[in-house]
Amino acid sequence: MDSLFHTEPDRPASTTFVRVAVQRRVEIRDPASDGLTYAANETVDVGQLVTVPLGRGNTAVEGIVVATGGAELLDGFDPKKVKSIRKASGRPLTPELVQLGIWIARYTMSPLGMTLSSMVPSAVKQETGRRTEIRLVPTINPADPLPEDLKLTPSARSAWDRLKALDPSPFPTTARHLADLIESRTVAPINRLLRAGLLEESSHTSVRARDLETDTIFDADTDLTLTDEQSGVVEHIGGTFDSFAQHLLFGITGSGKTEVYLSLIQRVLDRGQTALMLVPEIALTPQTAGRVQSRLGADRVAVLHSGLTAAQRNAAWSRVAEGTCPVVVGARSAVFAPLTNLGLIVVDEEHDSSYKQDRLPRYNARDVAIKRAQLNTCPVVLGSATPSLESWANAQSGRSTLHKLIRRATGGRLPAVHIVDLFQERQRWARLHDARPPAELLLGPTLEAELERTLEAGGQALLLLNRRGLAGYVGCPKCAWALMCNHCAVRMVIHRFESIPQGGYVRCHHCSAEQILPKVCPDCQTKLRTFGAGTQRAEEVVLRSTQNMPESCRLVAGETLVRVDADTMRTGRDYFETLARFAKGHIRILLGTQMIAKGLDVANVRLVGVLSADTALNLPDFRAGERTFQLVSQVAGRAGRAQHAGTVIVQTYEPETPAIALAAAHNYERFATDELAMRRAVGLPPARRLVRIICRDKDLNSARRAAESIARAAGDLVESKLIRLSGPMPCPIERI
Repeated sequence: MDSLFHTEPDRPASTTFVRVAVQRRVEIRDPASDGLTYAANETVDVGQLVTVPLGRGNTAVEGIVVATGGAELLDGFDPKKVKSIRKASGRPLTPELVQLGIWIARYTMSPLGMTLSSMVPSAVKQETGRRTEIRLVPTINPADPLPEDLKLTPSARSAWDRLKALDPSPFPTTARHLADLIESRTVAPINRLLRAGLLEESSHTSVRARDLETDTIFDADTDLTLTDEQSGVVEHIGGTFDSFAQHLLFGITGSGKTEVYLSLIQRVLDRGQTALMLVPEIALTPQTAGRVQSRLGADRVAVLHSGLTAAQRNAAWSRVAEGTCPVVVGARSAVFAPLTNLGLIVVDEEHDSSYKQDRLPRYNARDVAIKRAQLNTCPVVLGSATPSLESWANAQSGRSTLHKLIRRATGGRLPAVHIVDLFQERQRWARLHDARPPAELLLGPTLEAELERTLEAGGQALLLLNRRGLAGYVGCPKCAWALMCNHCAVRMVIHRFESIPQGGYVRCHHCSAEQILPKVCPDCQTKLRTFGAGTQRAEEVVLRSTQNMPESCRLVAGETLVRVDADTMRTGRDYFETLARFAKGHIRILLGTQMIAKGLDVANVRLVGVLSADTALNLPDFRAGERTFQLVSQVAGRAGRAQHAGTVIVQTYEPETPAIALAAAHNYERFATDELAMRRAVGLPPARRLVRIICRDKDLNSARRAAESIARAAGDLVESKLIRLSGPMPCPIERI
């Protein structure tokens, strides 16, 4: 039987040892350990991908080298029992990124190997799209005379003369390409030059991928003059290029934050350094990348996000690693781009929750960007019209420098925001229609009338409802039965699908399980009702409403009225094409979830309607008010961006709630001051750190016992008042 440790031959005292973070869960006595030690029989570097033997069976596993050295890495262990690396491959991570990965693993209490592995796209590790081809190069300068003793056939000499005359030089290239250039039907003349020694073969490796589409609808104006406000911010931040500095750019919607970013990036490039720009959503990446490429040049900007094909990801990563692309624009995972000599990191819409990864390692790309800037001794700029309270508190305490843009760059004014009380709207609707209003009124009389005025005037509109599907759930009005997922402890969401006889189906938004929509309650046979309307229902309501408007206002689903949510926008291309049609005016109304609240800059948007501002307000989350404020503020900022005055109508049952009232007043600073005071009073972040420990097990009692054991172990810390403990308690979603 194989032993756990093989005895290796005697090694010289100068043997190199390395520490490897293996990409597999292993039991290590010290959870903060930086990997397992192996002997290296060849030169390896930190960040290199290696294959090593693991366990009694010496199973071959991949890992990343996190340290190299001598006997000091053995920690007193017998060097004869240390196994050797089997194979060393490429170097997907720079030493700086390895250092960053170690910090992430320790901060999030995640296995180091898993953390480092997640930083490298699988396409890079698998070398997807990588091709090696033989190319030819001349062995002498084509302009020089041929050696006198060289014997060439007339066809070979003619081929050489024609190659010399080519301008520009085609080398290095393939034999077939050279034959085409000299108009030869075969490669025979090229092969004769190869045999004569005038040409030689060289291998060339490249990554092939189809060209990446970016959004050129919002091309940046290369001759744009910055406003005085913008210039002041650029000068202040530019003065910190040689040091780590954390900046918060608080700018109202339409204030030109992107222009500030682009000016700073250009300055960094002029210094011979590189820059990284993060955006929160994959859907936003083509827009932002299009603007950056338009300003800086497409060949200098790489785009990285999970919506690319495997070959595109590998091609972009390779261009960055080779140093041919000094600028990277991308979503969350782009924070790990292999840029060297970093001079600036920008995190746009830094408040956005999509920067937080919800699976191991559960990092926040904004926080990782700050740490990476610190490791590179460069500034990081966090930008938002509605900063997270964590970032705002850091600015108030002096940990970061606050910069403000309080005017719209085009000179326009912020749109007028009208809060509409849905209780009053229901009464108005009942009087107008002489009927009982629907259970969930999505289009009140005020918003409906404003929508008609906007469409008649040739304007466009955005309608926000942050819940997808037809309805939130289906239940019994008599016995309160609700349709639950068989796999998760959550209600199923109703979706419309016309080909199903019953007219719909239900889907779990956690595990994606689906089933046909039942007709009656299985307990009491009462006809089921739907509760909580989603975007599909809203689409039906808006279509019905426009049929009663003048002909110029009538819409067609999928053509002039388009729904934008996770069900309709399956790929980045879907969103790209929809946005292009909207920008050209082919789509009159975009109706969707929070996807439409970010980044849209279309001059003809004259109306923004928030169908229900209460969707997230009453969730059991201490950030519910903050997120409601951010969502309402962000979507309101899409209106009135050109010469047309914009109007925003917010429908709510809680019109006096600060999150809604202050968003309507465009008063972020008042909201942040009041919310921070409340958080401090009750000890919630950012006043204190909040740590959630989740125990998972197939058996509920086993999970409960584990949680109780952790609570008992924390008893001493509780008694010393170092921590405050809540629970153990069931998770909001107990089964998933």
